[in-house]
Amino acid sequence: MAGHSKFKNIMHRKGRADSVRSKLFSKLSREITVAAKSGMPDVNMNPRLRLAVNNAKAESMPKDNIDRAIKKAIGGDADTYEEIRYEGFGPGGVGIIVEVLTDNRNRAAANVRSAFSKHGGNMGETGAVSFMFDRVGQLVFPASAGTEDAVMEAAIEAGAEDVESDEETHTVFTAFDAVNEVATALEAALGQAKTTHIVWRPKTLTPLAGDPVGTLMKLVDALEDDDDVQHVYGNYDVTDEDMEKYAG
Repeated sequence: MAGHSKFKNIMHRKGRADSVRSKLFSKLSREITVAAKSGMPDVNMNPRLRLAVNNAKAESMPKDNIDRAIKKAIGGDADTYEEIRYEGFGPGGVGIIVEVLTDNRNRAAANVRSAFSKHGGNMGETGAVSFMFDRVGQLVFPASAGTEDAVMEAAIEAGAEDVESDEETHTVFTAFDAVNEVATALEAALGQAKTTHIVWRPKTLTPLAGDPVGTLMKLVDALEDDDDVQHVYGNYDVTDEDMEKYAG
């Protein structure tokens, strides 16, 4: 889930429990399969596949799983997957974007709609929320990659658009269509990125505090727990204290 001014809560539940790991691997595998099907099944010839494989490796996904996901594409098993974006509003008017990769559009739509309605939200039309976000590339580097000034200098040199640093990471944002070129330049200067994603970055943030934060987190969890949902983004601004209190 992307939100919060420091972007510390991107996929805020990613590491919440070991039981979630197999579900995460399943979603990463699906993305690899679809990426391999969308172009050449070769990471050197297919930028989307390279991103998907790198992100799987960043989550310590076994090589056998990665190879199996690519072979599925070669075998034609990815033909039925469909990429769909749903948009809606959560508690306090927070804008939410849900990216789905599914072999059953009706099931996915029903599950997403149900999650919104059960947790203080409502679905909107396509475009109702996405205009409040920018579609950008996002590279996350460990703090050890360099000082804030060094990373900023490297990002400017690579043609990136923005950098946000904290005690744990440096997050670099770049234009959607320049992500591969910027990633190549930055990794030459800073080393391997922890993750590289195409994300929806909020243009402005909606403040949220107290009990509505708990309701929002339940909505996010319900969405992220769905097998068809790949990513969830929101334009909320929540304090670290409320995030820690309600995201447990």
